[in-house]
Amino acid sequence: MSERSEQERPEGSDDTSRPVTAAARRERRGSARPASRRAAKRAEGASTSGGDAKNRPTPSRDRQEQKKGNPFKRFGRFLREVVAELRKVIWPTRKQLVTYTAVVLVFVAFMVGLVAGLDVAFGKGVLWLFG
Repeated sequence: MSERSEQERPEGSDDTSRPVTAAARRERRGSARPASRRAAKRAEGASTSGGDAKNRPTPSRDRQEQKKGNPFKRFGRFLREVVAELRKVIWPTRKQLVTYTAVVLVFVAFMVGLVAGLDVAFGKGVLWLFG
C-alpha cells in the first residue's frame, strides 16, 4: 500500500468500511450495480460516435407532445420520478437526526429568548422615556 493512501485514511479504518463522503457512496453504488441494457446501449452509442455522452445537447421536446396524453399516465410518470429522486437522497442516520434536531431547538429557544428580552427592554425604555 502506498504511503500517501495510508496518510489519507484515518487510523483504525479498513478497506471494507462504509464510504464517508457522498461522492464515495455514489462511486461505490455505481460500481456495485450491473449496467442496465439501456445504459449499455447508450455507452455503446457514445463510444462509437466518438463524443462524450455528457457533452451532447439535451434533445428538445415538443411542448405540445408533453401536454397531450392520458393524465393518469402523466401522474404515474410523475410518481415514478418522485420515487427515483427520493432514492438519490442521502438520508441522515438516527444519531445525526437527533443531533440536528437538538441544535435547531436550542437555536430557536435562544432566538425566542433574545427577541423576548429585547421586547421587554425596549418596552420598559419606551415607558420610562414617554411615561
